[in-house]
Amino acid sequence: MSENGRWQTVDLRVEDGIAWVTLNRPDKRNAMNPTLNAEMIEVLETVDADDSAAVLVLTGAGDAFSAGMDLKEYFREVDAAPDHVQRKVRRDSMLWQWRMLRVYPKPTIAMVNGWCFGGAFTPLVSCDLAVAADDATFGLSEVNWGIPPGGNVSRALAETVGTRDALFYIMTGRTFDGRRAAEMGLVNHSVPRERLRDEVRSLAVDLAGKNPAVLRAAKLGFKHALGMSWEQAEDYFYAKLDQSQFVDREGGRSQGLQQFLDDKSFRPGLGNYARE
Repeated sequence: MSENGRWQTVDLRVEDGIAWVTLNRPDKRNAMNPTLNAEMIEVLETVDADDSAAVLVLTGAGDAFSAGMDLKEYFREVDAAPDHVQRKVRRDSMLWQWRMLRVYPKPTIAMVNGWCFGGAFTPLVSCDLAVAADDATFGLSEVNWGIPPGGNVSRALAETVGTRDALFYIMTGRTFDGRRAAEMGLVNHSVPRERLRDEVRSLAVDLAGKNPAVLRAAKLGFKHALGMSWEQAEDYFYAKLDQSQFVDREGGRSQGLQQFLDDKSFRPGLGNYARE
C-alpha cells in the first residue's frame, strides 16, 4: 500500500508488513516545519490503525534523516504569530516526536541515512531501535549560533549517551559519524550506506515475527520502568505480564510452553515459537 501524495511533507508506504515513513522535504534536508509536524501526527495514527503494518521505520528522503527544526518556518515566522498559534505549533512538534513515538504501540526503527541535527535527535531517540549509515553526519550545532539545544534534545541524549560524550557534543557543536554514534549508544549499530536499507528491513522482519502483544508490553515496560524504583518496577512488570496475557489474541505463552515442554519443537533463545 502506498499513501504517496496524501501528505505534502511525509511519504508512507506499507510493504510486507513494514511501514516505511519518510520525512519528505529533501530540498530542506527534511527540516521539520509546522506542516510536517502536523502531518506526522496523522501518519502515526494511520499506521497504528493499519493491521497490515507490524513495524514502523522512520527515515528521510535524499541525503538526510532530518536537519532538525526548520529555522525559518518553525522559529522566525512562528515567533511573530499569536500565542495560541505558537502553542499549537510547539504542541504538534512534541506530540509526535516523543509523546506518541516514544510509546508507540508498534515497534519502531530509526533508519538514519544521512544528516541528523538538532531537533532530529528527539524522534531518533524516541524510536525503539536505530541503525545508521557509517557516513551519516550527526551534530548539535545550536551552541555555534547562540542558543542551547531546545525541545527534549538534551533529555534524549541523557537517555542514550554517557554524560561526558553528551556534554562534549552539546558544548562544542562538533559533528560525528554513524560509527561514533554506535560507539556511544546513540544508535544500535552502523553499516555501510549501501547496506542500510537491507539491514533495517531484516531487523524489521525479525520484529514483525514476534508476538505483538508481548513485544508491546516488553518495550513499554522497559521505557516506563526507567523512572521507577525497583519496588515500583517489580509491581508494574507483574501487572504488565498479566495484562499482556489478557490482550494476547494468539495465546503466545501457552503456545510457547506447549512447543517447548510437550512438543520439544521450540528452543527459547534460538528463535520464535511457531505462531499459528
